[in-house]
Amino acid sequence: MKIFNYLLMGGWLLCIPMPSHASLIQEKKCSECHRLSKDGNEKIGPDLFYAGNKFQASWLKQYLQNPVTIRSAGGTGDPDFLKGTQADSQRHPALSKKDAGQITQELMELILLDLPEKINHLEPLTKGQKAKIKYEFERTFSCISCHQSLNLAGKVRGGISGPSLVNAGNRLQARWVESWLKSPKTYSNKSRMPIYKMADETRLRLTQFISTLKNENKR
Repeated sequence: MKIFNYLLMGGWLLCIPMPSHASLIQEKKCSECHRLSKDGNEKIGPDLFYAGNKFQASWLKQYLQNPVTIRSAGGTGDPDFLKGTQADSQRHPALSKKDAGQITQELMELILLDLPEKINHLEPLTKGQKAKIKYEFERTFSCISCHQSLNLAGKVRGGISGPSLVNAGNRLQARWVESWLKSPKTYSNKSRMPIYKMADETRLRLTQFISTLKNENKR
């Protein structure tokens, strides 16, 4: 009877659908450049162990097919950091549509925290609110000292030591932005991101503003 039960349980386990792309990240050797868990030393590519919290799936799938430069100065661990040029060897390889879709699906399953979904659906800003928050973004917290962004006229401005925020509204989930502003060390102990003391309302306002930064608003 016990043998029958074991066989029955084994047959049930075999019926559990397994993702067809389960080994694609391993096959593409993504872990050579990216951390897929919080353990171990940081690598030359951005951490991906919280990709499901951070990225918007539609952007990620498109990026993997047609990579664009997000850190024009390179990563902080690169020997040429801040020289303003990125070696071709550091550019992400382009994947096929099929592979990009499969890897996106797997990366979106990498979740570090259970972040509140409601922050992804914040009310849009009025023109007046956007102008006020832009002042905080640029002057109070000096975000453009390290990050490129869009001003109210849709022009690109800002520093290059941090990743570009020009298309952050399409690239990043709002709930991750809010979480990152609150506690960047949660994601990386070596992060150069300043830890600001800001009220929850201020942090939500900045999150809303960053979510408006999109390539389609660039002029």
